[in-house]
Formats: sequence, C-alpha cells, structure tokens
Amino acid sequence: MPVTPSRVTAPGGDGTPGAPEAAGPALEALPPGEVHGALGSSPRGLSPDAAGERRERYGANELPRAARAGPGRQILAQLTDLFAVVLLLASAITFLAYWLSEPRDAGRLQLAVAILCVVALNAVIGFTQEYSAERTAESLQAMVPHTCRVLRDGRRQELPARDLVPGDVVALEAGDAVPADCRLVEAHELSVNNAALTGESDPVRRDSAPMAVPGPLTDARNCLFMGTDVVAGAGKAVVFATGAATEFGRIYRLTASASRQRTPLQLQVAAMARRVAGTALAIGALLFAVRLPGDDTVEAFVFALGVMVALVPEGLPATLSVSLAIGVRRMARRNALVKRLLAVEALGSTTVILTDKTGTLTQAEMTVTRVWADGALHPVSGVGYAPEGKVADPAPRVRELLRVAALCCDAKLVPPGGDGGRDGPGSGGGPGGHHGNWRVLGDTTEGALLVAAAKAGIDPHAEEAASPRVAEHPFDPGRKLMSTVHRAPGGGFLVHAKGAPQELLARCTHIDRADGARPLTEESRAAVVAVNDELAAQGLRVLAVAARRAEGPGGDRDTAESGLTLLGLTGMLDPPRAEVSEAVDACRRAGIRIVMATGDHPLTAEAVARRVGIVRGREPLVVTGKRLDTLDDAALDELMAAGPELLLCRVSPEHKTRAVTALRRRGEVVAVTGDGANDAPALKHADIGVAMGASGTDVAREAAVMVLLDDSFASIATAVRLGRSVYQNIRRFLVYVFSSNIGELGPIVAATFTGFPLVPISAVQILAIDLGSDVLPALALGAEPPESDVMDRPPRARGERLFSMAVMRRILFLGGIQALGVTAVFFWHIHASGIPFARFTEDHPVYREAVTMVQAGIVLSQFFVGLAVRTDRQSLLRAGLFSNPWLLGAGGIGIALMACISYVPVLQGVFNTAPLAAADWAVLTGLGALPLTADELRKAWLRRRRPESGERAAPGGGRANGGRADGGEPAGHEPADDGPGPARIPGRDEDR
Repeated sequence: MPVTPSRVTAPGGDGTPGAPEAAGPALEALPPGEVHGALGSSPRGLSPDAAGERRERYGANELPRAARAGPGRQILAQLTDLFAVVLLLASAITFLAYWLSEPRDAGRLQLAVAILCVVALNAVIGFTQEYSAERTAESLQAMVPHTCRVLRDGRRQELPARDLVPGDVVALEAGDAVPADCRLVEAHELSVNNAALTGESDPVRRDSAPMAVPGPLTDARNCLFMGTDVVAGAGKAVVFATGAATEFGRIYRLTASASRQRTPLQLQVAAMARRVAGTALAIGALLFAVRLPGDDTVEAFVFALGVMVALVPEGLPATLSVSLAIGVRRMARRNALVKRLLAVEALGSTTVILTDKTGTLTQAEMTVTRVWADGALHPVSGVGYAPEGKVADPAPRVRELLRVAALCCDAKLVPPGGDGGRDGPGSGGGPGGHHGNWRVLGDTTEGALLVAAAKAGIDPHAEEAASPRVAEHPFDPGRKLMSTVHRAPGGGFLVHAKGAPQELLARCTHIDRADGARPLTEESRAAVVAVNDELAAQGLRVLAVAARRAEGPGGDRDTAESGLTLLGLTGMLDPPRAEVSEAVDACRRAGIRIVMATGDHPLTAEAVARRVGIVRGREPLVVTGKRLDTLDDAALDELMAAGPELLLCRVSPEHKTRAVTALRRRGEVVAVTGDGANDAPALKHADIGVAMGASGTDVAREAAVMVLLDDSFASIATAVRLGRSVYQNIRRFLVYVFSSNIGELGPIVAATFTGFPLVPISAVQILAIDLGSDVLPALALGAEPPESDVMDRPPRARGERLFSMAVMRRILFLGGIQALGVTAVFFWHIHASGIPFARFTEDHPVYREAVTMVQAGIVLSQFFVGLAVRTDRQSLLRAGLFSNPWLLGAGGIGIALMACISYVPVLQGVFNTAPLAAADWAVLTGLGALPLTADELRKAWLRRRRPESGERAAPGGGRANGGRADGGEPAGHEPADDGPGPARIPGRDEDR
C-alpha cells in the first residue's frame, strides 16, 4: 500500500483526487531507496497499465477551473437589481391597467413597453460591461507546465503534465517548472525557487536525504512542489500528489472557499436603491390614496405611477455601469486592469495596503551594486539581469575579481527570446524570467555576478574556453562557500572560490593589491571586515571572492579552499522598483497605511522596507509567522492596531488571510497586493485584491479583482487616485440625476394638492428626460478628471454613506429650485388660458403646451445643474466653463432632443407635446439658469465662511481626522507639505 507524507494525506482523505491514501511512515522520513516501493512504483517508473489505472483513480494533474457565473445568471442578476424589480412591477401593472380599461388607452401600452425597454437597456449595458471586464482573467491552467520528462517502464519520454499520476518518476533540471508534488530520490546540486508558493525569494537547496519535518511540508528539503522552478542542478523525483491534492492545490482550495467580499460601493448602491425604491413606493401609494376619492381607480393609479417613475432614476444603473467602465479604461491605460466594475471605486476608499515584497516592491532580479577591490569601492550602475550599465573605474584588479567570480558560477545568463540551451515549455526559468527580458537559469546570486562581469567587459564564455573547469566543490551550507578548479591559460591550475565573507576570509592568507598579493595582516583583515559591515548595513548581500594556484585538479576540499588570496567583495541586492518610493510617499500622503507581508527573512524585509520608505522609524514592529500562530483573534486585532509600521515576515497563506480578516474587523478597507500562489487566499478575502500581471501566477490573477500589467506598485497609487476620482464623480452625477427627479416630482405633487386633474408631466416624458436628456451629461460628469489634490486627502470612512446629509442637502437645494421654476411655469401657463381645471383633457392644446414647457424647463435646468455640480466649492468660472467640453456637448444633445420632441409631429404624438414659441424658450432658459446662479452664490458664501485650508492625511498612514465639506468631500484642500522626510536609516545585515 502506498504511503505519502502525513501532511499531504488530508486532501486524498476528504475525497480530493490526486494523492494516495496514507499508510505507514511519512515519505520525507524514508531513505531514497524505499520511496519507490512506498508509492507502488520502481526506479524504472510505472508501467503504462499502472499509469492508466492511476489516471482513472486520481484524475488529471490539473486544478479545477474556477467557477464562473454563466451569461444567463449574470443577466438574471441584472434583472433582479432592486431598481429593475420596481420598474418591472410598474410595467406589469401598467399592462394590467391597459387591459382592464375600456376603451384601451394606447398611451398606457406605450408606457409599459417603454419601461420594459428601460429595464432591458440597463441589463444589457450592465451585463456587457461586467462580462467583458471579467473575461480579462487568464486561465488558471497556464500555471501548470505543459510537458515534463517521465520514466515509464524504464523509457524516458516527454508527456503532458496533466497525465502525471502518483508514482511517476520525473527527471528535472535547471529551468524546469516542477509539474507535481514530488519526493526526491536523486539530487545533484539541486536548487529550487519557491517564491510562487512560499513568497521566499532566495533559491533553496534540495537533496534526497531522509529527514523529519516538524513544521510545514514545504520545509522538507527532499520534496519539490508544483508551481515552483528548478534554478540549478538536476535530479529525479517520484510524484506523490497531483492536481488539487498538491500544496498548490491546497492554496487553490483556500481561495475557492473564500467568498468574494462586496465592495463599499456595492453596499452603498444597494442601500441607496432600497431607500429610493421604498420612498418611490411610499409616495406613490400616498398620492394614489389622495386622488382615489375624486378619480377613476385606473386614472389614480396612472397618476401614482408617474410619481413612482419620477422618483426612480431609470438611467442610473446604466450611467453607473458606463461611468465605472470609463474608470476601468482609464486604469487600463495606466496598466491597471480591473475585472469587476465595482472594484474601481473600492481602491479610492482604501485605508490599508497589505503588500508582498518580492516582485511587487522589488524587481526579483539580484543586482551587484558595489565591488570592493584593491582597497576601493567601485559602484556598478544598471539594474536587473540586462547587462546594461558599467563598473566605475574597472581597474585590472576589479576585472580579475569579476572574472574569477564569473568562472565560479553554475548559472547561465539568457538573452531575450533565448532558451538557455534547452527546449520545451519547461525552460521558462527562474525568477524574473519573462520571455521578453534577460533572465537567469540557475542561482540568482550567481546571475548577478555574471551580469556584473559583463558590465566590466568580461565575456564569461570566452573566459571559460580559455580557462576550462576541471573540478568543482559545490556550495556547502555549512561552509557557506563553493570553489572550482580551472586549467590556467599558461599552464598549471587555479582554484576560484566565492562565499560568505567571514568564512572565506578565514581561509585566506593573502590579499590582492595592484602591486601583487600581500600577506593578510590583522590590520588588513579588520579593514575587510569593516567594508563588509558597511555594505551589510546598507542592506546588501555581501560575497567574497578569492583564488589560488594549485598543483593539480585533484585534492580534497579542505586543501583546495585553504591558503587563498582574497580578491575583494561584492555587494548585491534585489533592487526596489525605481518608482516604488514615490508611490509609497503618495500613499502616505493619502493617509494609507502600508503593511508588508512576505515569506522572506525579517532582516531582508526590513532592509527593503527602509529603502522604499515603508519603514522610517528606528524600531518598526516586525512579526514572524511563528508569533502569529500563538495569537488568538483578539490579540491579532490588537497587533494590527499596534503601530503604523508593521512587517509580517516568514508568513504562510493562512497568516496573510488572518491578517486581512483582522484588519477588516477593525473597519479598514484593505487592498492586498501579491504575485505568488501563496498570496491568492488573502487576495480574495480582501476588499480588493491586486495581482501582478507579468510575473504573477495564474492563481493570484484569478483570485484578484485588479491586475497590474506592469507589476508596478506605483500603478496602485495611480489606481487609488483614479478610484477616489470615480467616487467623487459618482456623487456628482447622483446630485445631477436626483435633482432632476425632484424637479419632476414637484409639479406632480403640486397638481395633486391643487386639484388639477391631469399630470403636469407624464411617465413617458419622465423616461425621455431620465434616459434621453440626463444620461449623456451624467456620463460626462462621470468622466471628470481627478482633482489635483485628491491624493492629499484622508481616505473616507468605511461607513460614510454615498447619500450623506450634505449630498441630500445639495440635491434638495438644486432640485427644489428646479421644481419651483417648472411648477410656476406650468400653472402660469394654465392660469393664463382662463380655462377651469375641470375642462382640461389630455388633448387640450393649452395642456399640451404646458406639459411641453415642464419637460423643456427640466431639460434646460439640468443643463445648468450639470455645470453647477462640477465643483463643490470652487467657482465654475475658476474651474473653466469649457474645461469639460463633453458635458457641454452632452447637454446640447439633450436640448436638441427636447426640441425634436416639441416640433417633430411623430414625437408630438408619442409624448403628447406641442411646439413652443421663442419667448417660451427664453423664459425657460432664464428659469433654468437659476440653479446655477444660486449654487454659485452658495459656493461663494462657503468660501467666505470657511476659507480653503488644506486637510492633510496623516503622514504615518491611517486616517486623518479631517472634516467634510458640503458634498461629502474633505473641506478644502491644498497640497500637503510634510516637510523633508526623515533621514534614511541604514538597514541591518540581511540573512545571508
């Protein structure tokens, strides 16, 4: 009976295919010779029949596709929106009224059809935008390599990775992606990069020796895991888990089991829809009851229906969807791809960003930045694996140091489009290995040395041909160094060594200088140690390089690595992205707290955090995963609130998810960034998950709602800025749309209480305003660019309502003026005719002129309201009357449509309107300008009463206690000036 590592048996035990049942000791504790038998295999691999049987039993080696709602369910979701339900109900009742009335009124049939068309239009627009946005996610299956090399019946063959089964023997070498969870049985200088799984950026050694693993299975040195990369060496391994039963699959299940969090805007829009629908039904029912005693029941209902239609903003769902889509396109132009429309706004309310380190803040490409040789430091320019840059003053001793270091490397530097000498899909390579960039096959530290040598004008291939390697002593974690033996060009042999400075210095007797090797005195040793400490204090990883002549290629390791001559030191780092520091500053000014969560060592994490500005104080709070394991939820909540500078190190996917949950419990709006599979659960639990598009795994991209196409943290700051702008614009067009609703409701209510028998504006006319005249200007308001100081304001509170009291006051202020104007025009025109109310019918010319004037008055008034709501406090003249030409054009189209409704005979019949005289248009224009004039006076009074004084975000992140001005925005703002930042404190020595 096969056995598996005890920590891997759980997936198989709960019905997840891909792992044999457990029986006996854990695989990691077995000697290599017993692994094959324990998994029911042999060194020759499985027979085809056995492989076929296991394929039937365990299934394909692939992750289940992420569940997606089909088009039918997505359309149904659009139709069950609360606004849509209210309109569908109104349409159904209108149809019923049409059938029950005698004679049947064709206008009611037109109204019912028109309302259905409104619902259909909103559903189509919403579905189209959501469907196209969601389909930007790439398939999850791309994470699993397409082919792998397998032994079947002793024959080495290349098979699709999905055909692997437990018990298969796979052959791996540098550049391969590991196709399943495997137990090593042979390993030759094998190193893997586990960044996609654990978040740890450094390659880790793997061997086949048995071991006990008290911690997580990923700590086992004799196991390899799906989704990781072989960066050096070669080996053979036996598959023990496939598909969803792998460690990678475990993370997938964590992600799949997490429910998608609703964004703040979703909650706000849902609450707004409930309030508006409830208000519309209540007022409609009230007016129906008021009119019922004196009217026919059907007529009273039609009147009440007009009230309901007037209060429901029919064009709002479409306007909101398209406005968010505009935000999506703006973000896409800035390399931020949003998969769900409502997530656009969520970034604008973000209070905490929980960010990964490797590949997000850094480039995941080790780079030599300093070379110390012949007693002097030589800066090295250029970043990443591209050999672009130079070594300052590359003296002969500097070139000799880099030549020796390059010859003492097993890694390969691969140019863009190169395959490193290998074919097949497994050659995708190590970290930073994108097909359009230079990449490294092998250890990233050695790759950095090869790049530095190239910058000094050294050709490693030519040097290797001139001085071929004849022996080697691989890297030993205990000795912390490696050495190689080469045939010297002039005869004899040379030993080249590199490693940790303390270890290599202890094996050196001389130090290289321009005039030759000198004995290594205590004074010179102290000087080397001082340089090492200086480089380490800058957060650099330091390697020493040494050489010596040898009698021959043989000899033991101790002999070869003694009596060395120290050539110098190299200092390297995984460089932060150039734009990250500025982005971090922008986030701090915006009151956003940044928390780093990484699988790396605390010293490495702190060094990077200081370089990019996340940490500025002397003692940030550094917490490891082991400490998090000891904390209950209450203690974790207290930890999350302990200080502004928090680093979470050596953390697992579960730790990140707990951290996100704890932050959300505190009322924070949490954005999580990451690129590895280990980030996926936290990405899905967050308010908004942000994945890396270029270097990120498909699991991370699937879990996130936003993908950064350029992998740049700086794009997050841009997305926050655009997200805040989206929220401001949504409020602008809400004020605009609901002001129109107040203007439509006013004359209807007045007619009810004055006893006028007909509606001053019909439901069909209201639909024409809401969908014909209001939608385009509302969209133009939704496209307003961000204000200059939007990133100098604190985040809004999570509980802040979209319909705040300030917003409601402004709606009532502008809508009330509009309602008074059109109501006055209607009754002035009716009274001017001298005809009693009771004699008016729907076909009376005076009534048709009056309702036309009401509709035209609202359209003209809305044109000026659109100009008024562009700013909250600033005068329109200062903002620029023509600075949003789209708004002017959209308003002009609305007025032109109104003119057609007034003058085109066919439309006169549909809307029951009449042509207006030039004097009528002049009166309506004057009344329409009243809201703009009044709002300008209100803004001037606000500026005079409360001069603009910049509200600033708290420099250390988190919310500032800033007040809110009318319109719900922070009261006036000026660009924050936090003064000069604190001096950078050198990072401590990294874990080497």
